[in-house]
Amino acid sequence: MEDWRRILAQSVVKPKDLADRLGVDPKEIEDIVGDYPMRITPTVLATIKEKGDAIWKQVVPDRAEMADADAEDDPLEEDLMSPVPHLVHRYPDRVLLMVTNQCPIYCRFCTRKRLVGKPGFLKKGELDRAIAYLREHQEVRDVILSGGDPLLLPDHLLERILKSLRTIPHLELIRIGTRVPGSLPERITPKLCDIIKKYHPFYMNLHFNHPDELTPEVKRACGMLADAGVPLGAQTVLLKGVNDDPEIMKRLMHQLLLARVKPYYLY
Repeated sequence: MEDWRRILAQSVVKPKDLADRLGVDPKEIEDIVGDYPMRITPTVLATIKEKGDAIWKQVVPDRAEMADADAEDDPLEEDLMSPVPHLVHRYPDRVLLMVTNQCPIYCRFCTRKRLVGKPGFLKKGELDRAIAYLREHQEVRDVILSGGDPLLLPDHLLERILKSLRTIPHLELIRIGTRVPGSLPERITPKLCDIIKKYHPFYMNLHFNHPDELTPEVKRACGMLADAGVPLGAQTVLLKGVNDDPEIMKRLMHQLLLARVKPYYLY
């Protein structure tokens, strides 16, 4: 088993595990996890300093999630803009291709709770349909791989997708949206970087919300991607009690730049 897979398997996924590690009453969160899974990698668990801190609020289930009954399952209306399974075509010249439902951690504020956490990757037949659609739509010049988290795909499956995309003449850019470097930095390996180098121009948007997420290991993973020629941007979600403080946000921006990641999106 690859090192990153072994480390991912050590993640906290059950209420009892959370009780043992963080002193939470498992009964408080069993119902929540039944509807939407939990996964907290060792890297993220190690950055939690105390109950209710900025990292805790992002990954530990909270009863407030159950009170959000009026929220739409698909708030971004992605399903309405999906001409073939797993592909969203919202803007004329770019598409979103969701290649897996799995994530290294499950953010409690996710807008795709209807999808993520379920097993499975993009199957070959589904990839073939997406590629056929893209061939027919020559206005598309940019594809964003998302999910779930594309970097949880095994190397050979990720490369199958990238190789297929690069057979489309009018497709110029490939992007990946990922939280892996900040939550499972061991996944960023020399082999992965060598694969990515083959398919430039290639961009990544990394998800970071708090400066404590930028550990030395995380910065090293970001550096490996930067050294592989990948321009790195950061997407940040404005979250109450996490980063809704100008000083915290300023520290986050500074730490991102030190990690060679350019602040890009603020949601």
